[in-house]
Amino acid sequence: MRLAHTMIRVKDLDATLSFYMDFLGLREVRRTTIGEEATLVFLTDAEERYHIELTFNHGRSEYALGDQFGHLAFLVEDLEAAIRKVEAGGWWYRRSRPEMQSRYIFVKDPSGYDIEILQSH
Repeated sequence: MRLAHTMIRVKDLDATLSFYMDFLGLREVRRTTIGEEATLVFLTDAEERYHIELTFNHGRSEYALGDQFGHLAFLVEDLEAAIRKVEAGGWWYRRSRPEMQSRYIFVKDPSGYDIEILQSH
C-alpha cells in the first residue's frame, strides 16, 4: 500500500490554487466537479511524487481550524482483498459513489478520521 494523496477543504479555490501553483510550484493534473456540491482539484509536484486534493465545497467558505482536513488516501493492488481485511477487522467503511465511476472505499480509523483506499490503475 502506498500513499495516494492528501485532501484539504479550501475557502477560496482561486487564491488557494495561486498559492500552491505560483508559490509552491505545483501543477494541476485533474479537476472534477461533483454537481453543485464541490469541485476537486488535484495538484502534483514536478516529479509526481505526491498529490494534494483541494476540495472546494460550493456554498461553504468557512471552516473551523482543523475541520478542513479531509482524508489520507492509499493505493492498493486489490481493493476486494482490502475490503475483506477491513470487514475482518470490524472497521466501519463505505463504498464509493457509483456515479463517480471510481473504485474506492472510505474506512474510519480509530479516531474517526477518513482513510480512502483506492484501487490502483
